[in-house]
Amino acid sequence: MSDEKKEIEDEVPCFCSQRWLLSYTAFLGFCCVYAVRVNFSVAIVCMVKTSDVVDNGTGQANLSDAGTCVAEAANAHNYDHAEFDWDKNTRSTMLASFFYGYICTQIIGGWLSDRFGGKRVLGYTTLIASICTLLTPVCARASVPLVYVLRVILGLSTGVSFPAMQSIWGRWAPPFERSKLVSVSYLGTMFGNIATFASSGILCDYGFDNGWGSIFYITGGLSFFWVLLWFYVASDSPQEHKRITGAEREYITSQIEYDTTNRTARVPWKDVFKSRALWACLTAHVCNNWTNYTLLTSLPAFMKAVLHFDIKQNGALSAVPYLCQALSGFVAGQSADFLRSRKILSTTATRRMYQVSAFLGAGVFSVATGFSTCENRDMAVIFLSLAVMFTGLSRAAYVVNHVDFAPKYAGVLYGITNTAATIPGMVAPIVAGALTPNDTPEEWRNVFYVCAAFDLFGALVFGMFGSGELEPWARDDDYDKQIDAVISTNIDVEKVLEAGNKTNDENAEMENGFIDGLDENTKKTDSLGHRGDKSVPESSPALINDVSPNQQIDIDDPKPKGEDDFDISDTADSVNHTLSEIILCGTTILLDTLIDEQWKREQT
Repeated sequence: MSDEKKEIEDEVPCFCSQRWLLSYTAFLGFCCVYAVRVNFSVAIVCMVKTSDVVDNGTGQANLSDAGTCVAEAANAHNYDHAEFDWDKNTRSTMLASFFYGYICTQIIGGWLSDRFGGKRVLGYTTLIASICTLLTPVCARASVPLVYVLRVILGLSTGVSFPAMQSIWGRWAPPFERSKLVSVSYLGTMFGNIATFASSGILCDYGFDNGWGSIFYITGGLSFFWVLLWFYVASDSPQEHKRITGAEREYITSQIEYDTTNRTARVPWKDVFKSRALWACLTAHVCNNWTNYTLLTSLPAFMKAVLHFDIKQNGALSAVPYLCQALSGFVAGQSADFLRSRKILSTTATRRMYQVSAFLGAGVFSVATGFSTCENRDMAVIFLSLAVMFTGLSRAAYVVNHVDFAPKYAGVLYGITNTAATIPGMVAPIVAGALTPNDTPEEWRNVFYVCAAFDLFGALVFGMFGSGELEPWARDDDYDKQIDAVISTNIDVEKVLEAGNKTNDENAEMENGFIDGLDENTKKTDSLGHRGDKSVPESSPALINDVSPNQQIDIDDPKPKGEDDFDISDTADSVNHTLSEIILCGTTILLDTLIDEQWKREQT
């Protein structure tokens, strides 16, 4: 590392720098985004009056568990503030309708962010999401179709969140800080879950607007205020930021693999879809989301139907797994960049290790959760927490992997993988509802079996094909040509210098030998009165070191002096020309020597 680069890094702050302030603000933003996403799955438990969530299909509550579970099961479905008679199919469709909109804006959101900047894309769409959330209580009381419409619009607006943020990190995150910056910003998703799950149960009982309505007003209002903060703090790239220091700007831009100021609408779609790294990332994304969305949308129902927690316990305990996930996600981001920066593991090995560990751990403890009942529900909470905790390791794996192998197109690539990964969000709640018509522990066990199967498949694919190396098609052609030219020039100049030094040494020896031979030969010819005028051409000795000023190469400065453009072929031609003159000179001397020897023999 050069002294100048070292000095720049020493001047760049870390946790109070603009890139880290951006990460902290993104953290708060994703808290809000996930709060407006998951609030409905918790609020709906205390919105409906029907008791079929614990009904075994015969009109009797499922009281197969003994002991205290019987009394708790009998009380689990009594809510004073419930207003709606939505059956299970209606509730499942409401939960799934969010993803019908969410899947539509992934790729376009990534493309818009890469083309025009993620700041405005993320800011405006979060504003729309906050408005939809604030309108939910009114529309729920007016009409079920209005709830469907709001949920679809909410999905459309929040669908661009991750692609937009990935696009921003592709321009802001230095290579060996990517895991840390990205993981901290996306920790907001987990804390959004934690805050929503933990507070919603209490708000259902003690909040305003019949309890459940306050959930939507609070989360929607907080999201609105975050949008104002976002537009003040964020910027699309370091070059466009108004408050960043010159040292930090130089530190970031000097390490990014492409020219961040060059935005283009062109995406190499053919190369993208032929990329093995993309397909491995897409598979991991889909498999992870099946488990994640199953737990996200169905965990409150499982807590209520099988474990028989009341609404206040349900909300608080549903938050525990995501607290564990937040912890593991933070540790994963910090440790992954440590392993990479110290060259203990390559980027590819790091991403594979964390993702495979995430899948295997989540699959094992999901199955263990399926064998838990109300009698050992404390163990069920532990198993669920461990399963969700392992999924947090993916924050240092597939989540940041797009920025590894194609930072220039990180937004659109995340849009591609998240489009496919949204399908589990649409299907998983419906599958969970279909597999648990009576909400028995045996039925819920099948739900967790499906999650484990996806985890195993994802571990196999990403473990074999995941990659953290920059893809050839993700390079900036003009930018790379400049870098390659510099590297090539430096290498060629070093070779020429080495060859030139060696040639100069040889030339000096030859010159000394030639001069000695000429002196002796001249003396002989002068004494004999013959060929006294015979000598080496005057131009030959000069040609031995004949290098024009424009062709002199300075070791400290590989750029030739006296020329604006350096052509390495000119220097090579000069060296070849000098060697040719040396050979010609040597041949002339050799012929002179042979003639003199022949003349001496004739004289004797």
